[in-house]
Amino acid sequence: MKKKIEILAPAKDLIGGIAAINSGADAVYVGAPQFGARSNATNSIEDVAALVQYAHLYNVPVFVVINTILYDNELETCRQMIWQLYDIGVDALIIQDMAIMEMDLPPIVLHASTQANNRDADKIKFLADAGIKRVVLARELNLHQIKEISTTTDVELEFFVTGALCVSFSGNCYMSVANGERSANRGSCAQNCRLPYNLIDGHGETLIKSTHLLSIKDFDVSNEIPNLVEAGVCSFKIEGRLKDIVYVKNNVSYLRKKLDSFLENNDKYTKASSGKCTYTFDSELSRTFNRGYTDYFVNERHATIGSWESPKSKGQYIGKLIKTVGNAYEIENGHLLNNGDGLCYINENNEADGIYVNKVENGLAYPNVLKELKDGTFIYRNNDAAFIKIVEREDSAVRKISTSLLLFENETGFELLATDEDGNTSSVQLAHPKEQTKNNQSIEENIKTQLAKTGFTPYTADEITIQFTDNWFLPISKINEMRRTVYEQLTKIRLKNYKRIERKIEKTSHPYPETKLDFMYNVSNKMARKFYERHGVTEIEKAFELQWDPGKSRVMTTKYCIKYELAKCPKYHKDTMEGKLKEPLVLKQGELEYKLKFNCKPCEMEIWEKDAEFEIEED
Repeated sequence: MKKKIEILAPAKDLIGGIAAINSGADAVYVGAPQFGARSNATNSIEDVAALVQYAHLYNVPVFVVINTILYDNELETCRQMIWQLYDIGVDALIIQDMAIMEMDLPPIVLHASTQANNRDADKIKFLADAGIKRVVLARELNLHQIKEISTTTDVELEFFVTGALCVSFSGNCYMSVANGERSANRGSCAQNCRLPYNLIDGHGETLIKSTHLLSIKDFDVSNEIPNLVEAGVCSFKIEGRLKDIVYVKNNVSYLRKKLDSFLENNDKYTKASSGKCTYTFDSELSRTFNRGYTDYFVNERHATIGSWESPKSKGQYIGKLIKTVGNAYEIENGHLLNNGDGLCYINENNEADGIYVNKVENGLAYPNVLKELKDGTFIYRNNDAAFIKIVEREDSAVRKISTSLLLFENETGFELLATDEDGNTSSVQLAHPKEQTKNNQSIEENIKTQLAKTGFTPYTADEITIQFTDNWFLPISKINEMRRTVYEQLTKIRLKNYKRIERKIEKTSHPYPETKLDFMYNVSNKMARKFYERHGVTEIEKAFELQWDPGKSRVMTTKYCIKYELAKCPKYHKDTMEGKLKEPLVLKQGELEYKLKFNCKPCEMEIWEKDAEFEIEED
């Protein structure tokens, strides 16, 4: 049997979820009423139920995100909500807190969120043996590490494919708590990583001023899909539960075409859901929100990944500024621009700046405010007005399920049989006298024309067969009535035949790979503590949120490295760099101040609060 490969799309809300499905998503993930890591992307039980109903028609599963850490007084509320989600047909939950593994749950499938430290094979195998069906892999992993995990356990592997990157190891960023008691692990990330900082060396000298030193580019490994599939990934996840519909439709449709191209005539892998999509737009990742793209560490560390000029969307590269003509700009490829576009460029202070285009005429772009730009400035479009207008239309992405129709006669009249691409069938009978047409002429083509009018239904009639023993007459109204009824019935049959996978969690006691857990394991309640203790853990620190020591704490661990970005890495740049940096390096933004610690052996960087004390490793 071929292995199913899916595109997993984000849904901010019901409308966004439907748009993602129409654009070709094989699965969608959506926030619950509470306890999701995006507190601004919650959804009511009623809306999730409506999304489930729509999704299951296309054999698209719905995963609900419950990936914050929980406090003791929230455990019962969470448990009751999980039962509600199960009752409305949700396919799986994406979780971080191991307390959920201890709860009295329905037989609902559990996925381990990327927030759950999914970075090494032993811990991922542990989760699989504990009952987790799928693991969302850490973005920092490379192809070799993913392959190792895949050979260690047969758990399903999900990996991000496009979207924003968290600079920290997921689940291990505590900057928001330390700077304002807003916990990222509780759904309230303040995005301190997107702020501008000064970089100060150990001599107190400012090396870089007011630059977004922790802001990194967005993720795009779409060209690595074949390699990632071979490494063991079965689900490709798009980041973006806070993004708009245009972003979602653009990303999903782009990846749909990429994946379909890979799956075509493939004897090992196949599509995971039903239906075929048509689009009125040409998808391209750069045409919606992006900070420029990186493949991060999938192919090891090989290029700089910072987006230092701005944490905002850079957009699509258009061309260089040729010259300013009067009150307008002449730009390379200016014919691509439209009235209402937003343009982005990097100014003389190395900061992102913008222009709004009032009109485009005779190859010139007339801005709302004429700014002095140097000839040769790179111009990007970060608001594509014409593209947005097209994609926002409901009919810009349409998904249809293929069917064949057979109209034949029976003893009392006629019968219409519909068979869909998944083998579901529906039939409707019409009691009607058999009368020949006038002049005994065939009206078969007219009948086919009427049966093909599937309109706003989720179906297309790709094959229509008429089996009559004579040139029987049928009124158009009766043909249309049979078509409507057979498809209405087919929808009910498809939903009835949808197979939701269920799995009951059985409590296990196999040993956890570690016996001592520090605060980075985010244990914040008695049930999570009980889970780890049953699996042999003897020492468990409280979550950072419950034991923060102001001014002296480690607030981030990351594979991103400022030394590397500056070409001052003693490992990668030892033959080219001129002089070492005097440490500790310090990031300063107003009253905020952090020290940087570089752990070169695992190739990681740590961020500590200003009063922390640590030894600086020798290169």
